[in-house]
Amino acid sequence: MVLGMSLATFTALHVVVSLVGIVAGVVVLAAMLNSREPAGWTALFLAATVLTSVTGFLFPATGFTPGQAIGIVSLVALALALFALYGRRLGGAWRWIYVVTALLALYLNCFVAVVQSFQKLSFLSALAPTQSEAPFQAAQLLLLAIFIAAAVFALRKFHPEGRPSVALKASTP
Repeated sequence: MVLGMSLATFTALHVVVSLVGIVAGVVVLAAMLNSREPAGWTALFLAATVLTSVTGFLFPATGFTPGQAIGIVSLVALALALFALYGRRLGGAWRWIYVVTALLALYLNCFVAVVQSFQKLSFLSALAPTQSEAPFQAAQLLLLAIFIAAAVFALRKFHPEGRPSVALKASTP
């Protein structure tokens, strides 16, 4: 039992919250690439991703796990993203700190989704039973490449209205 739920129910809840965070995060990323800041989607993404990381620590474990390490990194990134967005309102360097930390948290959520997919889906598990095989490595490398490219583009494109970047201010006569 976890929080009064069976382990199966708690796991299902954790997975649903994680998927909500991923979908909302993809919407937020698409908005960043169009220099928009969808407040509702952003709040949903950040809240669901924090909840995903926090609930991950509630699973029974016998020692420190790689999932817990990812959860710690994700929560630190999310704390910075939340502070940059709500505390500093993306002013100055806080814009790029927000972009990098928000996308890092989304990447980590997607990374874990790929790991879990290869563990739980029989057709993927058959391709990489130990997760050291080429299909698993290729999937994770592709995911990483997509997120690096997305971060580069988001850093260039994300300049919400009323908050021009330092680079734009410096280049304007």
